[in-house]
Amino acid sequence: MQPTCSGRAVRVEVDGQPRWGQLDGAEIVLTDGTRVEEAAAVYLAPVEPTKIIAVHLTYRSRVEEYAARIPPQPSYFMKPPTTLNGHRGLVRRPRGARFLNYEGELAVVIGRSMKSVPIDEVLDYVAGYAPANDVGLHDFRHADRGAMLRVKGQDGFLPIGPELVPAAEFDPTSYTLRTFLNSEVVQEATADDLLFSAAYQLADLCRLITLEPGDVVLTGTPANSRPMEPGDVVEVEISGLGRLTNTVVEWDVDLAGPGEQLEVSANTLHVALAIPEDEAERLVAGS
Repeated sequence: MQPTCSGRAVRVEVDGQPRWGQLDGAEIVLTDGTRVEEAAAVYLAPVEPTKIIAVHLTYRSRVEEYAARIPPQPSYFMKPPTTLNGHRGLVRRPRGARFLNYEGELAVVIGRSMKSVPIDEVLDYVAGYAPANDVGLHDFRHADRGAMLRVKGQDGFLPIGPELVPAAEFDPTSYTLRTFLNSEVVQEATADDLLFSAAYQLADLCRLITLEPGDVVLTGTPANSRPMEPGDVVEVEISGLGRLTNTVVEWDVDLAGPGEQLEVSANTLHVALAIPEDEAERLVAGS
């Protein structure tokens, strides 16, 4: 669904219920006129999607980092809506996990239903844009590879925010993306680094499936995605869209049980640390 207010929109929790509003200095003005102190606000992701679609390799720097073949076309995976998290929300690393990575990304939010829309028209169907962090738990990389359900689909693994910036206020062909870990820049790229533009990805996707209002398309991450530790503060900033801030915490949940278990595989080290595949295999074999 789209926000019920015009302009830059935020979504917060008030008395246990999600509410839309807009920032006004030190306050958030809800759609009914109620004012909430921004410093005390509990942010939710400013989106209400039916589906979330993410893409594999799209930034040239990331392809080069992995010494990978340049993909001829983008490939995709899906994240459930339960992955959504908000600005200042906690990102939880399950007990026993070691490789919980940040991935700063541009999120595109659909504004009206689109199917088979030409590439030169797709951006007219966009409601807005926001910074996102496509968190991945690569201790499950041996089990998921393409599907990414265990790696990318866990609760809270997609912070988005703080605001949804209207499409008219942002140019997805001209921006700078930076990810900060404890105030240090760890990822940096511009839209020029994209192998497949936001418009290309939207046109490609809507050939195949109908994108509905509120749906989210994550457009990929540049080089230098690395693991986070409990206590780390990770921030994703995109010029013109603001800065998304989250804190990593240890989560005392037991993932033991039926199914695949946490494991440090060669693919874990290759993806989480950008170690060459042959070196990663040697490290695992020697451990």
